[in-house]
Amino acid sequence: MRPRAARARSLGGRCAGLVSALALAAPLHAAVPGSTASSTAANAPAACSAHSAEKAPQVVELYTSEGCSSCPPADRWLSTLKGRADVLALNFHVTYWDRLGWPDRFADAAYTERQYLWAQRHRSAQVYTPQVIADGQDWRGWRGSPALPGPARNPAPVRLQMLRDGDVVKVEVSAAAAGTPTLSGYWAVLEDGHATRVRAGENRGETLQHDHVVRLLREVPAWAATAGLRSQLAVTRGDPATPRRVAFVVTDGATGRPLQALSLGC
Repeated sequence: MRPRAARARSLGGRCAGLVSALALAAPLHAAVPGSTASSTAANAPAACSAHSAEKAPQVVELYTSEGCSSCPPADRWLSTLKGRADVLALNFHVTYWDRLGWPDRFADAAYTERQYLWAQRHRSAQVYTPQVIADGQDWRGWRGSPALPGPARNPAPVRLQMLRDGDVVKVEVSAAAAGTPTLSGYWAVLEDGHATRVRAGENRGETLQHDHVVRLLREVPAWAATAGLRSQLAVTRGDPATPRRVAFVVTDGATGRPLQALSLGC
């Protein structure tokens, strides 16, 4: 469904209240070692870590709303991507359907703004829900096929290493080869296993299931790709009934296209 045209809101948005600190440190001067997934189970739950794979996962974004009657099939499709190491799925709930009488508890003005910025960058006249963006490109094939539009990029220009110790998650982005464009990135805190009984609006009377729900989004300003980056996010582990993951996505600084991604579920 297509909403009426609306003015894009500020990226400030309302926060989900999960973060207690966000810090960016000096650039790296050496590549991050390792390129295969790993975890330090011996230290769990105090600490865990992971390394990015040689082939970058596909980043799949769904823009949806509990107030949109066309959205539940897309939410169900996104849930089928759970457990796949080759995909990072992100479920962004937008705010522009709230006017129909059902305020989506997962919606955030920052996610609405993100969708509008994508439309501006790609010269699209309107945004719509449900919209699936795969590796930075609009993709409508989810309705007819479970397959994603194409293989992930290989090789990725950078490698990631993430470490969690208590409530602090740290990421190291390797220095890229000379000639690699400026990089940018973002943190996303995701939750699975949510259910909502909708009592108003287009989905009145329905119980909706949600996975990969983005509860917090934090942009990281562009940096020199040849320098690398260290960044950290303090975030609690959340409710075991709705397991929480922390992801970091590296994007092309000029186009916003995802280049590499990694997440921790511990």
